Amino acid sequence: MGTDKLRGPSHMGIQKAMAIMGGKWRAVILYHLMDGEKRFNELRECMPAITQRMLTLALKDLVDAGVVDRKELENKKRHVQYRLTELGESMEDVIRMIQEWGEMKWLVEDDEE
Repeated sequence: MGTDKLRGPSHMGIQKAMAIMGGKWRAVILYHLMDGEKRFNELRECMPAITQRMLTLALKDLVDAGVVDRKELENKKRHVQYRLTELGESMEDVIRMIQEWGEMKWLVEDDEE
């Protein structure tokens, strides 16, 4: 196993990234926020299979990790918008690559069986 004497085992970067993007929904949420700011219900519409609780928890984790910003808007009704932070935006290429890899024909065929 490779080791970087200054930073420890070479797999640490993967562990850190997966701690942020891991789980069933976090990368999907990041993918949808790449289009711009969205309110909670807009995110729910993008992902009809996610429960309100799961979306709430995943967004909290992403905000705590510093990749998503939560902004409360004051108007007639209280609204909350979510957007990628600069750190979150730095993940866009990786998320697009994961999406493209997931859409490869052989992966889609396995899912259809």
